[in-house]
Amino acid sequence: MSLLDNPRSPRVRAVAKLSKKGARSETGLFLLEGPQAVSEALTFAPDLVIDLFATPFALDRYADIAAAAEKAGVEAEFVTETVLQAMADTVTPQGFVAVCRQFPTALKDIFSASPRLIAILEEVRDPGNAGTIIRAADSAGADAVILTGRSVDLYNPKVVRSTTGSLFHLPVAVEASLADVRARASEAGIQILAADIKGDDMLTARNSGVLDAPTAWLFGNEARGLTDEDLALADHAISVPIYGQAESMNLATAASVCLYESAFAQRSK
Repeated sequence: MSLLDNPRSPRVRAVAKLSKKGARSETGLFLLEGPQAVSEALTFAPDLVIDLFATPFALDRYADIAAAAEKAGVEAEFVTETVLQAMADTVTPQGFVAVCRQFPTALKDIFSASPRLIAILEEVRDPGNAGTIIRAADSAGADAVILTGRSVDLYNPKVVRSTTGSLFHLPVAVEASLADVRARASEAGIQILAADIKGDDMLTARNSGVLDAPTAWLFGNEARGLTDEDLALADHAISVPIYGQAESMNLATAASVCLYESAFAQRSK
């Protein structure tokens, strides 16, 4: 059994560089770490997996991943824990690192598929928030997620980890302009609801039936929210009320509430 054991080898360094946006942009590749993410990729998008690195112990422990890799025709290369740590963005990649091709969905393809629920991220900069919103959108049965050009890189390792595999479950567009999204949504008959503290109360929106229609929820920057120009592109602004003493609500938490409110309303019809 051959074992890659030199953490300073050119191959290991090339993989490690994918934690940087420049290397990802140049190669069109990204890092995947941990058994959960690797399993999701091999199950839902095996053709995207270019390289799979694993410790012998991890591959023996996760027989389902070994079987999925074999079925997909992906040969795992054995590495030491030290090599794996040198490749990964995290301190503990839990035995697996994979290199995958980036696979953004074209904006036109998202809107041509007759979606009913979409999440739009405008200048969302925190990787954990972006990944968690993608995961929430997946959980709520949303049809797609759109990241505008001012948002964090979809293939940032922290974003990828925060999706816990949901990245492979639904279409995600990147580098979109909000004005273009607005135009395509209008053509497709989809309303844009802006999540904004100055908007109507969520209960009002629920009782009025506005949540029943095909919807693209618009979420803004963690610190500044949405600008007046952003809000002008939305059909309505809706706020998630805070009934307790919390000063504010985490963006990903608020987004989860909004997406599920729409999912409930749309499925009740």
